[in-house]
Amino acid sequence: MTESRTVLIADDDRAIRTVLSQALTRAGYNVRATSSASTLWRWVEDGEGDLVVTDVVMPDENGLDLLPRIKRIRPDLRVVVMSAQSTFTTAVKAAQRGAFEYLPKPFDLKELLSVVERALAHPASAQAPEEETEGERLPLIGRSAAMQDIYRTVARLTTADLTVMVTGESGTGKELIARALHDYGKRRTGPFVAINMAAIPRELIESELFGHERGAFTGALTRGVGRFEQAAGGTLFLDEIGDMPAEAQTRLLRVLQEGEFTTVGGRAPVKANVRIVAATHRDLRASIRAGLFREDLFYRLNVVPIRLPPLRERTEDIPLLARHFLDRARSAGLPLKSLSPEALERLKRHAWPGNARELENLMRRLAALYPQEIIGEEAVASELAEAEAPADGAARSSETLEQAVERHLKLFMAAHKEGMPIRDLHERVISEVERPLLRLALSATRGNQIKAAALLGLNRNTLRKKLRDLELPVVRGLS
Repeated sequence: MTESRTVLIADDDRAIRTVLSQALTRAGYNVRATSSASTLWRWVEDGEGDLVVTDVVMPDENGLDLLPRIKRIRPDLRVVVMSAQSTFTTAVKAAQRGAFEYLPKPFDLKELLSVVERALAHPASAQAPEEETEGERLPLIGRSAAMQDIYRTVARLTTADLTVMVTGESGTGKELIARALHDYGKRRTGPFVAINMAAIPRELIESELFGHERGAFTGALTRGVGRFEQAAGGTLFLDEIGDMPAEAQTRLLRVLQEGEFTTVGGRAPVKANVRIVAATHRDLRASIRAGLFREDLFYRLNVVPIRLPPLRERTEDIPLLARHFLDRARSAGLPLKSLSPEALERLKRHAWPGNARELENLMRRLAALYPQEIIGEEAVASELAEAEAPADGAARSSETLEQAVERHLKLFMAAHKEGMPIRDLHERVISEVERPLLRLALSATRGNQIKAAALLGLNRNTLRKKLRDLELPVVRGLS
């Protein structure tokens, strides 16, 4: 019964204490509220309360500093942490010091009541909090709702050792997520090893991953240590996993299933003591349908999926990111700069096809080329003009199909300057074009496959096979 459960609230904001007290009382809980950490600590010492809801910043002590002390004397008492300092570091500290949940302010009352109900539903484990990680370096930037969800997910994963799949457009910061999982996780004392699957020739990928024995192939004059061995005890980051060739996918699946591998040309199995974090900008489910990626490997890698939103979906983070990149430019020897409010608003209206990487390059360019200390809207608009030129509707109205394809390919290649895929580009482009082409042909012939095949210049059986392979539905009478 909720009537017998007591919630202890600690927050120096009287309005928040009042709102929480009223909401929890209406829900049937007993509530005790205070503005100080010292009073909260006294209640906990006296054995009061079944749950703690505490702010981080209070006049006499940081709420996060109370967490390890609470866990030492009352390991079964669950703690929910609230904070207006909605940063990645706060979320990680809350998780690693034993918080049941972290809620960034402002929060939704329904969400808080749901968290309280979950926290009191089952007894807490007596697991001791981990030691604090050193430093206040902030690897992830942003306070948008999307980033807060990512912070909480990553914070929970720092206390586990699960395989993670990070997806997102190029330039969104997928490697930053992988590094954060490593730097704040259980394997932080081990190595972090990254390999870009798109940048390695197909014939060398297995040797790069698993190593090779002397004489295993022409040119193998000595034994080569692969990335799995290099990352032993740490984290192996498999970037652009969607570009891995089929034969390497098979070997990777076997490693994930059996926990060991053999080097190229070797016979003795080697234990795979690594945490895998994979990343891709591709839609792997579409790659599975096209026969380019193994479905069983996908599910082995996609244990915990994390989707990084493109910058256009979190424009409220642009001022923070811009300031961060300008500070980074200054640390690299460029002059100290800032942006006017009008310039920041102009940045928010840009589409950012290159995401955070494009924003960082722009900040470096502005810091290097413009003499004024406060950079205005005119300078920003001038730098963005070329990037936004293709968005002009009048210019596109006379654009040929060849020009449109070339423009999109230029954007694709510009987004992949780091780790440009060096193989199968033709096949990838064709697969991207074929699906809408077949869909439009069927639409134009109202689902008549004979007419669609004639329109496309294909044999009817060939069209049927393509429709099956691409899992395109065929409905007669399409409009």
